[in-house]
Amino acid sequence: MLDVNRLRMLVELSRRGTLSAVADALSYSKASVSQQLSALEREVGVPLLRRVGRGVQFTPQGNVLVAEAITILDQLEHAKVAVAESLTEVTGTVRVAVFQSAAHSLLPRSLEALRDQHPALRVEVTESDPEKGLVGVSSREFDLILAEQYPGRTRPIHADLDRVVLAHDAIHLARRPDGEGGSRATSGADAVAALRSTAMAPWVMEPAGTASRAWAEQLCRTAGFEPDVRYEIADLTTHVRLIHAGLAVGLLPELVWAGDAPPVELTPLPDKPRREIFSSARRVSAAAPSIRAVRRALLSAATHILPD
Repeated sequence: MLDVNRLRMLVELSRRGTLSAVADALSYSKASVSQQLSALEREVGVPLLRRVGRGVQFTPQGNVLVAEAITILDQLEHAKVAVAESLTEVTGTVRVAVFQSAAHSLLPRSLEALRDQHPALRVEVTESDPEKGLVGVSSREFDLILAEQYPGRTRPIHADLDRVVLAHDAIHLARRPDGEGGSRATSGADAVAALRSTAMAPWVMEPAGTASRAWAEQLCRTAGFEPDVRYEIADLTTHVRLIHAGLAVGLLPELVWAGDAPPVELTPLPDKPRREIFSSARRVSAAAPSIRAVRRALLSAATHILPD
């Protein structure tokens, strides 16, 4: 009888590439992962991995077992979903990965609705970068992710995950309020001029390597200048404070206001870009009543805050 946890470690190794990454993802020590995979080899009776430098490489038999292990893990999850669907009450635990501005705006309303409608349902939330979170859903670290995608950029496609669009989030140029702040209507030419007028200003952006940072830099370059990124900060509430104080300009999505009046001046950008807010779950578990309940609550919150 093959051990299911060892099979999961093998699948994780095929996805993450190193024993250290598997250990981090599953909260084991690297030595423990190595020992468990060695025990799996003894159970199967053939080598599954071979050492290559400091890393490991799958043998042909290892690749065969990975494919079978994925099927086994999916079948076990399917059985769990079938049992949940037979119940009259939504129960269990849903582990959700979420990006920062969605945690700030969508989660409170969603969790409040779930508490009232499904008191037996437990929701656990972890803030996560969307790309890492998507891998985490594939590897069963999370059950659902709330993620974003910027215009003209695509995230890696995971064939085992579905994708449900919740809303589209307008992005504006944000500057120190002039008078009462709020939004300023502009024509297309005015939007380009407004963006170009910030060429010499200090900017606040999210850290290098993030999708939002790459998109923002490309937008400025298209307008003909390289932004002077003086502040690299992941927390968008800090962006708002710096911009409100006149210390920087930035690009802020509508979702960050959570339906409240913005305390900074917002100017439309050229072509009025919007990012896509979506959720992803494993296809095999997407029909689970618990996941469907969480998605309904998120959609309701997104529709309230970002009506299209």
